[in-house]
Amino acid sequence: MPRSLYARMLAIAIASTTLALVIAGVVIAGVLGRFVTEGLDRRLDATLLVLASAVDRDGRVDRARLGERVAALEGGPAWRWRIVGPDGAVASADFPPLHGAPSPPPPPPPPSPGGPGGAQVLEGAGGVHARTVTLPTRRGPVVLTAAAPREVVQRPIRGALLPLLVALAAVALLLTVAMLVQLRVGLRPLRRVRDQVAAMRAGRRDRIDEDQPAELLPLTIELNALAADNAAALATARASAANLAHALKTPVATLALDLRDQPRAAALVGRIDRTIRHHLTRARAAAIDRRSATPLRPAVEGIAGAIPALRSGRLLEVSVSTELGVAMDAQDLDELLGNLLDNAARHARSRVAVRASREGRSVVLTIADDGPGIPADERALVARAGTRLDEAGDGHGFGLWIVAELAALYGGAMQLDEAPGGGLSVRMVLPAA
Repeated sequence: MPRSLYARMLAIAIASTTLALVIAGVVIAGVLGRFVTEGLDRRLDATLLVLASAVDRDGRVDRARLGERVAALEGGPAWRWRIVGPDGAVASADFPPLHGAPSPPPPPPPPSPGGPGGAQVLEGAGGVHARTVTLPTRRGPVVLTAAAPREVVQRPIRGALLPLLVALAAVALLLTVAMLVQLRVGLRPLRRVRDQVAAMRAGRRDRIDEDQPAELLPLTIELNALAADNAAALATARASAANLAHALKTPVATLALDLRDQPRAAALVGRIDRTIRHHLTRARAAAIDRRSATPLRPAVEGIAGAIPALRSGRLLEVSVSTELGVAMDAQDLDELLGNLLDNAARHARSRVAVRASREGRSVVLTIADDGPGIPADERALVARAGTRLDEAGDGHGFGLWIVAELAALYGGAMQLDEAPGGGLSVRMVLPAA
């Protein structure tokens, strides 16, 4: 079979149409031959009636009467007749030999006035078609036979076959054209889907139109779902790479400080730092496991325990129930909490408060500090990658952006508000385990 669906359907259609036309031609030729043969048999039966009218009840043949009537019935020189009775045989010239001539049956009742009945078909040498009937008489049966050349049947069939073949060829041509049009129109939606997939690959569109025939609708739905999954996976990859870049910035910065007396090495470290941030912020390689279940309190206490050592003088108040858990990977949760607590401790004057509670199917985590806070009109800016409102610190502007990305990947959200008494309050809504 060809690889093209168009070629396969066309080949199957042509083969089935050709087979149907051949069968139709054979059937029509057979029906035509049957009708022509029946017409010939009626003419031969008429000759048998004439022959029967020349035979009396005693089986004698009236030759004079026979000559007058048979001469008018013969269709040509090849037509023949014969009468075989008690007095011998009377026949036309050169009567052909026949195969399977019936043996005389027992004497039946006298024939009806309508003529001989129960005529039998015989075939003879040289393509002869014959009809024979047996008449009972007082002196014994009389066998009547009328024969005509098979050419009488074949000639009109051959004459009708040429117009028949021309008509079938015209029908085949029309059906072929109809099939080509049908295939072109029928496969047009498939070509449209192909073009739209190519446009998606080229970036000119982000989904396929779902106004499709019923047979293509499931395919378009699955393709759109696949495109959406790929887009989500790409976003996940970019976000994870940004997390990695953020995690690497501190060791690279420390290495740069250690090598600050070596300008060449410091320049190489700076180049490494820029390359990491350039490439890893464009893709996130880690896959999100939404089936994870991580206890919240141990993760908060583990990271909160390291904050006083890094940010001396900051007091952390942690109020998290031991029963709370979030549907997040442990590493992603550590990344999220590390960014939030480090951010809060860096800007706090004296204290950071961590609270968590269960609300429906979500866990609400709130981290508030008593620092300067962020004006309401600037809070939307800090969630953008690389945006820093405080250039005096040691941040790179990725912390809150990574937190917002991680929360969104797990179906959560981040909200920035003013803390009671001043400062910043970060409210995280995370999926409950």
